[in-house]
Amino acid sequence: MVVAHAFSLPQGPQRIVCLTEETTEWLYLLEQESRIVGISGYTVRPRRARDEKPRVSAFTSAKIDKILALAPDCVLGFSDMQADIAAALICAGVPVTVFNQRSVAQIFDVLFQVAAMVGQGAQGLALIANMQQQLAALAEAAAALPRRPKIYFEEWDVPHISAIQWVSELIGMAGGDDIFPELAAQSLGRQRIIADGSEIVRRNPDIIIGSWCGKKFRPESVAARAGWGDVTAVKTGQIFEIKSADILQPGPAALTDGVAALHRIVMAWSQVHG
Repeated sequence: MVVAHAFSLPQGPQRIVCLTEETTEWLYLLEQESRIVGISGYTVRPRRARDEKPRVSAFTSAKIDKILALAPDCVLGFSDMQADIAAALICAGVPVTVFNQRSVAQIFDVLFQVAAMVGQGAQGLALIANMQQQLAALAEAAAALPRRPKIYFEEWDVPHISAIQWVSELIGMAGGDDIFPELAAQSLGRQRIIADGSEIVRRNPDIIIGSWCGKKFRPESVAARAGWGDVTAVKTGQIFEIKSADILQPGPAALTDGVAALHRIVMAWSQVHG
């Protein structure tokens, strides 16, 4: 006699710790925030997550004991820089998924994977399609510009670190040209260091955008750098900040608010200099 066993359908992880902001923001957008039991201390999107969820990690460090006390059935991380955290949790028996997205296409791939993990594949695809439509509209508007500005995007000041790949790609979609496209493909910040600041001056950007992760961008200090007085962006006052939370997180923020900020800067420049 064969006895039939009843199995419930899988519901996906119920107790998720997010070691970076982008997965937290995405789970909130998917209306699955009840699954989150711990977040990164750097989380600012959505703002209410800081009030609702315990903070258990920085970026390259984490409170392992605190995470284990939350009894997570899934920990989500980003980049090889969190390998040590992931290893410690794996050794403690915790399921860990670490993504390593660097391009816009890879960000979309990760968003879909996370949505599928929590049983929200259809909703995730709908949100992704909406973001892709917005990006396409920006790119179409950018294609009509008579002239594209040269843009230097600075991720850090000392040493100078240029734009990571998804930021470089979003600059292009917004209507500008990254002046260090050859560095954008390098995944690590130390690989995107511009050792000689005079090379930035030589490439003479029309626009400078700063996004210093973890500290306030200061346009006046950029303008005052030795030898930068003749840079077009400095002479014309085209030095701007985009908050790191809006552009340097490889998730929804960069694909919405981050690229929108880039596009506004480019369009305003085009009205005067195009």
